[in-house]
Amino acid sequence: MKKIAILNGPNLDRLGKREPEIYGRATLADLEQALRAEFGAQAQLEFFQSNHEGALIDRIAALVDAKFDGLVVNGGALTHTSVALRDALLGAHLPAVEVHISNIYKREEFRHVSLTAPACVAVITGLGLEGYHAAIRFLLKR
Repeated sequence: MKKIAILNGPNLDRLGKREPEIYGRATLADLEQALRAEFGAQAQLEFFQSNHEGALIDRIAALVDAKFDGLVVNGGALTHTSVALRDALLGAHLPAVEVHISNIYKREEFRHVSLTAPACVAVITGLGLEGYHAAIRFLLKR
């Protein structure tokens, strides 16, 4: 059974409350429940969310040490600003799929650039929470 981690960055703990017209009304707990229901028999899933860059970086290192097989990452705003998060993903040598709930290319111009995308094997943007499902399906087939 593959071990796949789902990491969510700043403000994603506010899903369902923060800008529901962009991110929807489902919460992070709703997402976890849906992913466990769909993939629980196929993969060991680990969920982690932090509003702190260093905590995300520490978790990526721990996933490497725990021999995880893949990673789904939504770095939130850190996607566009964090060289440190990019370096952690590159150094992990884990297949990572970057997920964006909204279509970043239909939003503010500063969101069009992802510093972390080059450290990932794929990027999914604009599919809503379905992007997480697609990312896990992709990683299970690798």
